[in-house]
Amino acid sequence: MTLTTPQSHLSYIATLRELARSALPRYGFPSNIEVALLSHSENTVFRLDNPKTGWRAVMRVHRANYQTPDAIQSELDWMTALNEAGIATPQPLRTLDGESLIQVDTEAAGTRMVAVFAWVEGDFPDEANLTPSLQKLGELSARMHRQSRQWQRPDYFERHTWSLEDTVGENGRWGRWRDAPWLGKEQVNVLAQARDLMSLRLASFGKSPDKYGLIHADLRMANLLVKGDCTTIIDFDDCGIGWFLHDMATALSFIEHRPDRRELMLRWADGYARHGALTQDDVEEFPTFLMQRRLQLLAWMASHSETELAQSLGQRWVAATAELATDYLRQMG
Repeated sequence: MTLTTPQSHLSYIATLRELARSALPRYGFPSNIEVALLSHSENTVFRLDNPKTGWRAVMRVHRANYQTPDAIQSELDWMTALNEAGIATPQPLRTLDGESLIQVDTEAAGTRMVAVFAWVEGDFPDEANLTPSLQKLGELSARMHRQSRQWQRPDYFERHTWSLEDTVGENGRWGRWRDAPWLGKEQVNVLAQARDLMSLRLASFGKSPDKYGLIHADLRMANLLVKGDCTTIIDFDDCGIGWFLHDMATALSFIEHRPDRRELMLRWADGYARHGALTQDDVEEFPTFLMQRRLQLLAWMASHSETELAQSLGQRWVAATAELATDYLRQMG
């Protein structure tokens, strides 16, 4: 999940920009190219720009001690394999020594892992016209899941998991949903009941290889770039091992509470059916995965409450989360 850098972080970003500049010679890039901030969240992303030639690339400076080198390399390997399978992703660029991931050290910033990607032209899908965008997300999900099941992972493969405990547990990767602002006692109680019901239903649903595997885990409209007939999937930082239907739920990130959510989920399923198969059990469990994602986002809000996005969601979004949980309990309990 990507956010614009707050003003208070400018000096920190300047330190990382200098680290990014120090890495340029290892790729054979001119030392005078522009290095401009694109985004800052778990990682810091810079645009590399040579205005004289029009050349561009993207450099990602990884947060210290957030992911291991093997985990990052596994992400890059999967992106490359997807591209080879005809699923467009930003392609890692290699250093003069042939490396797609490097360690960079500076006195001010310490040790960071760095990767550079080819620039991708395109626009985000039209969020005002959800049906075609959700169908496209479903179609891409099915193609990715098919490739994921067939891909021979490298021996060093390592990615985090997105189990129920990892997403909405007391020690979830994004924090504790109970700590979200504006939550009242009654809302906490109904959300806890929803979480318990999710646990029961997902235990029954299971983790067989046709249901659980390597997923993007943040496959939503904000992570697609469209140019003509080509749609490129970006931002694989959250990719890991989880339920394939988690990718359905992420397509509706932040709008899970909409009254027409069932129709939106079915439009995603329409796209999925073009390249993959969904069982009746899969479709019946859509509300569980949607609720899981919403609770995961509430946990993210709790651990990122100072961010512009979290504050823009506000108290009404938190209240809508509890209302969604009430509907979930009524429908699935």
